[in-house]
Amino acid sequence: MASGGSKSAAFMLLMLNLGLYFVVTVIASWAVNHGIERARDSASVLSLPAKIFPIYFPVGNMATGFFVIFSLIAGVVGMATSLTGIMNVLQWDSPNLHSAAASSLISWSLTLLAMGLACKEINIGWTEANLRTLEVMTIIVSGTQLLCTGAIHVGVGETVAVERPHVGRV
Repeated sequence: MASGGSKSAAFMLLMLNLGLYFVVTVIASWAVNHGIERARDSASVLSLPAKIFPIYFPVGNMATGFFVIFSLIAGVVGMATSLTGIMNVLQWDSPNLHSAAASSLISWSLTLLAMGLACKEINIGWTEANLRTLEVMTIIVSGTQLLCTGAIHVGVGETVAVERPHVGRV
């Protein structure tokens, strides 16, 4: 059973990603709620260019607003991808694995976008502990999503090779 290793690796990584994306979604949701509740008071004392900034958060720096929004999007899409990916990997046939591979790649690209904004926020400077946790979790989940995407793509290659053994032979 050549596919047993990649199936169990993909399943375990999907379970891990489900938990990590849940934590990212919870922290990002808190940050959005906190920003909505406190933005009016904090933004009223700012000078004019910062007052009209469309995504202002009273915590963190000027990259925080974009980072929190994209982390929330990546978290929700990642949770949905992990849930559907678990069901697709359990069935372990070519159409389901292709579906899991495509959604995993989309989720990874959104997570990489959020990770880039996390790196920019770290580069700019001062943030609170909750935002540092969100930054670290986003960076970690981008790595685990990469591994999960790779494991699913290995499974796709294995199922295609089993279904069509004559392809690639001379």
